[in-house]
Parts: sequence; structure tokens; C-alpha cells
Amino acid sequence: MLSALFEVVFGCKHRRTSFPITPSTGARASGDTYVTCLDCGKEFKYDWTAMRIGEALKPPPTAAGEFQIDQCARRPVLTREA
Repeated sequence: MLSALFEVVFGCKHRRTSFPITPSTGARASGDTYVTCLDCGKEFKYDWTAMRIGEALKPPPTAAGEFQIDQCARRPVLTREA
């Protein structure tokens, strides 16, 4: 609970995002469009008709040994899974 309050007060505001992406292959190949925060790496649904960022997406599944972004870090930090 305390960490959620800290995130609301001091967390990333997600103001700098990538261009909307609609993947056709891979882990996110559901046809949904999303954007990624360039500061924290979090991914959000994107509505093309309203041109608005939506709810946060769950991280895609990663294979063992791939790099993934630490979502708790203020800046993206690459860690290697064992």
C-alpha cells in the first residue's frame, strides 16, 4: 500500500511515449495497438480513434535467457533471467 502511494506521488508520469505500435507477429500479435513509455518502459493500450493512451498492459511472456526491463526501476534497467 505504501509503495502504491509512493508511485502515485513520485512515479513516472508517462509523458514521453513511443509512436503507437500494432505488431503483426510475436508475443503482442493480438492486433491491439500500444505505446511504450520512454522513461520507465511500461506499455499501455492506445486508442487510434480517440488518440488516447489507455490502461497498462501486462508484460509479454519472455523465454528463459532473454533480457527484460525492470518495471520497478525509475529508468529501464536490463536484467538477464537465468
